[in-house]
Amino acid sequence: MGTDTVRTDTADEAAGRRREQRGWYFYDWACSVYSTSVLTVFLGPYLTSVAEEAADADGFVHPLGIPVRAGSFFAYSVSLSVIVAVLVMPLVGAAADRTGRKKPLLAAAAYTGAAATTAMFLLDGDRYLLGGFLLVVANAAQSVAMMLYNAYLPQIAPPEERDAVSSRGWAFGYASGSLMLIVNLVLYLAHDSFGVSESTAVRICLASAGLWWGAWALIPLRRLRDRRSGSVQGAERAGGAMGFRQLAATIRDMRRHPLTLAFLLAYLIYNDGIQTVISQASIYGSEELGLGQSTLIGAVLLVQLLAVAGALGMGRLARIYGAKRTILGSLVAWTVTLAAGYFLPAGAPVWFFVLASGIGLVLGGSQALSRSLFSHLVPPGKEAEYFSAYELSDRGMSWLGPLLFGLTYQLTGSYRDAIISLVAFFIIGFVLLARVPVRRAIGDAGNPVPTTI
Repeated sequence: MGTDTVRTDTADEAAGRRREQRGWYFYDWACSVYSTSVLTVFLGPYLTSVAEEAADADGFVHPLGIPVRAGSFFAYSVSLSVIVAVLVMPLVGAAADRTGRKKPLLAAAAYTGAAATTAMFLLDGDRYLLGGFLLVVANAAQSVAMMLYNAYLPQIAPPEERDAVSSRGWAFGYASGSLMLIVNLVLYLAHDSFGVSESTAVRICLASAGLWWGAWALIPLRRLRDRRSGSVQGAERAGGAMGFRQLAATIRDMRRHPLTLAFLLAYLIYNDGIQTVISQASIYGSEELGLGQSTLIGAVLLVQLLAVAGALGMGRLARIYGAKRTILGSLVAWTVTLAAGYFLPAGAPVWFFVLASGIGLVLGGSQALSRSLFSHLVPPGKEAEYFSAYELSDRGMSWLGPLLFGLTYQLTGSYRDAIISLVAFFIIGFVLLARVPVRRAIGDAGNPVPTTI
């Protein structure tokens, strides 16, 4: 009888864990539309046009009396959103670990971001200040929500399942982004057939991303459950800290786990390269290769579609070869892809699509496996606190790559030289990651070591 009870409890726990994992995937499904349709495709050009409508004769707008070129307003708004996220994430991460109640905080961040994105429908005429405000709110809320979402991974997946679960989450996100991008592009390209102006079509696309985000977020919020932190001492320390004080406390705590910190440094560097390739590829395509907007949007869609297969495929490779080796292999693939991009002929969209295919196949897996590998290195009870630092390295430090890209172009006048300069991030990241003994790092963090890692 006792044995049967144990088996039933184990089966029930496994079923509950699967239910939580399926709910967890759907947050990626919910929020990835914001990253794809809003940030990557529609908002930048549209908000720039709104700012230009409000600009003076010299092409400047004047938020808070500060002269800003209309063409720079979007970039500055994104930068401000990163600063806001940097200030808020450590505070929210500490509160989540202290109380063990991540779900209400995730709900607050998700619906703040979804509401701000939906309100982008109001961006007509010269309302550039409203657009900048909504972008800052939505982008900062997305960063906070992703930090909390990532912190669930060590709690809903045992070590041997974590690579696969993380990869499926990324795949869900890329599938969602692809689906909505197709729908949005149909509306945008055929707006006359639907009886709406181009501007109205863009505003509908922006608002639909917010509605999608809010609607699908209901699933993870129903299925995920909160757990009390097992680290009372860590919770008490977090309770007295705020903002940067908490971030400083987290980094001091990480110094007791230097191998975790070593992995985070490697991730910071190679992920900066990944984020820069994503953000600058369209500039390279338009300015250096002379490709049209429809080609660039098609390449974005191709990356999204192939990233689904890439994330799932690299998740399977990680089960055989381990997450660390698979990530190292992806960094080699990134290096080869950039080297090939350097030699792409101008005016040849077919070869640009080949390059996009290479990026798509390694993009999702690189990010998914980095997240799952880091989750093994987090001391129990400090998930949100450590993932706030992880998210900061993901979003708050992704300025080195664009800086190198811009400086290289400024010094050489060549976008080809600028794109190949990013190889440095993948080579340095490879060397630093290769030097991290992940098995010892996992043990030092107080976690069980998987058979394959």
